[in-house]
Order: sequence, then C-alpha cells, then structure tokens
Amino acid sequence: MEIAVLIPCYNEEKTIGAVIEDFKKELPEAKIYVYDNNSKDKTSQIAEEHGAIVRKEYRQGKGNVVRSMFRDIDADYYVMVDGDDTYPAQYVHALLEPVMNGEANMTIGDRLTNGTYFNENKRQFHGFGNTLVKKLINFLYKSDIKDIMTGYRAFDKFFVKAMPVTSPGFEIETEMSIHALDKKFLIKEVEIDYRDRPEGSESKLNTISDGIKVLRMIFTLFKDYKPMFFFSLWSLLFFLGGLAVGIPVIAEYIDTAFITRVPSAILAVGLIVLSFLGLACGLILDTVASSYKKQYEQELNRIQNSILRDAQKNDVLLQKAGR
Repeated sequence: MEIAVLIPCYNEEKTIGAVIEDFKKELPEAKIYVYDNNSKDKTSQIAEEHGAIVRKEYRQGKGNVVRSMFRDIDADYYVMVDGDDTYPAQYVHALLEPVMNGEANMTIGDRLTNGTYFNENKRQFHGFGNTLVKKLINFLYKSDIKDIMTGYRAFDKFFVKAMPVTSPGFEIETEMSIHALDKKFLIKEVEIDYRDRPEGSESKLNTISDGIKVLRMIFTLFKDYKPMFFFSLWSLLFFLGGLAVGIPVIAEYIDTAFITRVPSAILAVGLIVLSFLGLACGLILDTVASSYKKQYEQELNRIQNSILRDAQKNDVLLQKAGR
C-alpha cells in the first residue's frame, strides 16, 4: 500500500527540513511530496536535500496547490500536512488507521478539543474565526465537526480522486469539509496536539482577508449545494419586508378607500414579487442540484470501479512477481 505525504509550501525554509525528517521517521516507506508555491527562499533546495520529491505549482494559493496534488499523485492513502512544523508527525498513524480500516474516507486532525490550539496560537482572532466557521457549517449541515479548518488530514484514494477542488486559497480546508458533509463521505476526527510556529517563521494566513474568503466560500457552496434552503431564506426575508412596508398601506386603504403612500405601495409590491421570484429560483435550482447529485453518484461509482480494477491488476502483478 503506497502512502503519499503531501506538503504544500510557500517560504518555509526554516521548518520544511524538520517536517520532512519527522515524517520520514514515522512513515519510512511513504513518498513525501513538497509542492513549492513560488517560494522566494530556499524551500525547494532544502526539501530536496532532505529527500522529498519537489514539484512546482506556479498558480498562487494553497487551493491551487492541493488541486495539482490531488490530480498528479497516485497513491492508496494520502496525508496532507502544512510545512510550518505546527502539526506533530507522530499523530499520522492515528489519522491513517481509520482510513486504512475503511472507517473513514477522510480523517481530520482536531486541534481544538484538547485546547492546544488556543494555548499555542498567539494570532488575534484566529480562534474566533475557527469557531465562527465551525458553528456556521455545523448549523447548516446538522453535523458536529470540531475542527473545520485544520491543515492536518488523511484521505483514501476514493475521496482524493472524487474531490472537485474549486477554491484557490486557504479556504480549501473549508471546501473539503463541506464537500465531504454534503456528499456523505465518511468523516472521522482524531484529537491532535498543536504547536505554534518556531521563532522566525511567519504565517501566510491573513485573518481578515482570508476569513472573508472562507465565509464567501461557505456562502457559495451553501447556494450550490442547498439552493432550496438558500433561496427560501431570501424569499422569506423579502416577504417579511414586503409585509412590513405594505401593512400600513393596506390599513390606510381599508380605513379611507384611498392610498396616499404610493412609494410604500410600490416598494411592498416589489418586495413581494422578489419573494416569489426567490422561491421560484429555489425550486428550479433544487431540481438542477438533485439531478447533479445523481450524476455525481454515478461518477463516484465509476471512480470506485476504476480503483478496484487497478487494485486487482496490482494483485495479479504481485502474484506473478511472487512466482
């Protein structure tokens, strides 16, 4: 069984060597891939010196790196970890075990439950942002994931080859979590420790701008995956607004048989029309989304059958080699 350790990197010369060595000790038979995302320092050189397979990704952004990794690398199991030395390598076995046993398609390294993330991370608002995103997604999908945005995960081949990566940047972890929930992949969380970056190593994550991107990603995927719910909320909002503006106009007409608040009447009618248009859009797009889900299930079957055929071919080759 081939295991691939995937390390997306941007200017991580101070930590990448230690990360590679730690994972080589824990998984000596695994292939370690470092994807350099236009680093200005010696990240690639140091990674090569420590025995990693180094490749370049010229489109800037972690999501673009993960997209290339998932497309290019063929393995049975995958581990994704940041190159900043914040995730201890010894937890990789606990992450891989549920995936290898068929209990999960994706395992998540939970930094939050044991409190180490909040103790070690000194960057303002990061904890608040993690909590906000976690509660929002868990509310939308009636789930109970403890750490939505962790960068330490393990996957089986089925999940990797069926994951349509669309986000370009740090919102990739949120996209993977939402995709797994929406498509009903098996998810399991494993508690891990977290340590802050070593001195001299700087985070590339901007709390405000990247936080906005994550929220926009949630908004977009919510619209795409749950259009009926999404547009029903807007429809209800417009309907309530129309009632609030229109009730005084209706009351005036009942009392006097005249309408003097013409602008309010026009606004109320417009809001009610928007409400019904929103509901109609939700119904139409819900039908489209339902059709897409059926097509995606068929695609999952095709991917699964392809993986099984490849496994059978490998078994035959191993049997011939044994003879």
